[in-house]
Amino acid sequence: MYLRRKIDNFLISWKSSNDKKPLIVKGARQIGKTKSIVHFAETYENFVNINFALETKFMTICEDGYEAEQIIKNISRIDPSKKFVEKKTLILFDEIQDYPEIATSLKSFCMNAKYDVICSGSMLGINYKKIQSNSVGYKTEYAMQSFDFEEFLWAKGYEEEIANDLLIHMKSAEPFNQTTINTFNELFLDYCILGGMPSVIVSFVEKGTFEGSLALQQELINDYKEDIKKYVDGIDKTRVLNVFNHIPVQLAKENKKFQISKVAHGAKFKDYWGCIEWLSDAGMINICHCLHAPNLPLKGNYEDDKYKIYFRDTGLLVANLDEETQDDLRSNKNMNIYKGALYENVIAEALSKQGYELFYYKRENSTLEEDFFVRTKKSLVPLEVKATNGKAKSLSTLIKSESYPDITTGIKLVQGNIGFENNIHTFPYFCAFLLKRYLADAEF
Repeated sequence: MYLRRKIDNFLISWKSSNDKKPLIVKGARQIGKTKSIVHFAETYENFVNINFALETKFMTICEDGYEAEQIIKNISRIDPSKKFVEKKTLILFDEIQDYPEIATSLKSFCMNAKYDVICSGSMLGINYKKIQSNSVGYKTEYAMQSFDFEEFLWAKGYEEEIANDLLIHMKSAEPFNQTTINTFNELFLDYCILGGMPSVIVSFVEKGTFEGSLALQQELINDYKEDIKKYVDGIDKTRVLNVFNHIPVQLAKENKKFQISKVAHGAKFKDYWGCIEWLSDAGMINICHCLHAPNLPLKGNYEDDKYKIYFRDTGLLVANLDEETQDDLRSNKNMNIYKGALYENVIAEALSKQGYELFYYKRENSTLEEDFFVRTKKSLVPLEVKATNGKAKSLSTLIKSESYPDITTGIKLVQGNIGFENNIHTFPYFCAFLLKRYLADAEF
């Protein structure tokens, strides 16, 4: 079963571009990169698929240099069944983290312009730094993630128009009717429990139940850990695994700030920050930085050693929960467990999938704390995630205080309906995937 993804439209636009360059599709493992590219390849007369992880014999194709024609010749020598038809062929170099040298050839493929080329890779880690430095200016990049909520709605049979309908209500501040609230709350809870990994989503769509979803999620966790062991060198292997294993534990705290000192005895920031960056580069986690102060600009306005860590796919967090919590979550759909960590993680995921960098704020020696910040063209917008539809004291303080001139309005995400009061816009959680579209036209 192939389920529609947002990359589909991007690939069609890329193919029709007059200034087409070789494309690198990057992202974590098993998020559907290869499946989407292979599906797209059906639009070509001819398709050549080389997987460097499974077909190591192709790891010599650059031994005579990086010219496109020489590489084509070497591929044909290794496997004469692979044909190359000029202007009608798509070449996929898959799992390039195992053979990053191929990236150097992209300049030649770009200038040659006889074949369309896509490179794909997961768990790139530090190898991607080498890939990025090659063929600068001669490639296009696309960062892919697991299913977002909109893609999940497509998988459930909803058309694109549903997002527009939801957005109209957000812009007009008109509450949803109870049928809409009930329907989309239920869908969003299902999505929170499942996460966005394609294998889990496909299983759920086919069966219509959660049967087998936990086993699939736990299998993905184990695969990620095996990849850490495979791709991380030396002592950092243990450190990266320690960080990965401690994310659920630290999210369970009231203060969700990630503390290196809790990861291992004597652990220090300088020894572990590279490991955290590796997990981020590999597409496993989102890092949420603590702002020095809730003011613009955001970049450069944060403390290096204060941050939260969220899983980039909430399904990975769910798979790490204990057995009793799993039962409560899947049987009763009780999202209020785990001290709000599930809500925060899924909103962090939604923001990241819209292209936002993540920032929070915690004032020292104070209860003033804000979960996330986004921005419009003119202002900084604090965003609070509430497990219940209660008062947002920190949000109100930031809006009213003269100390924060960039903040005039806030957003509260709740298990409730649309509302507006005291310059705070309230939206249901299931609207989170639309925030960037909503803010693009906001007047505040």
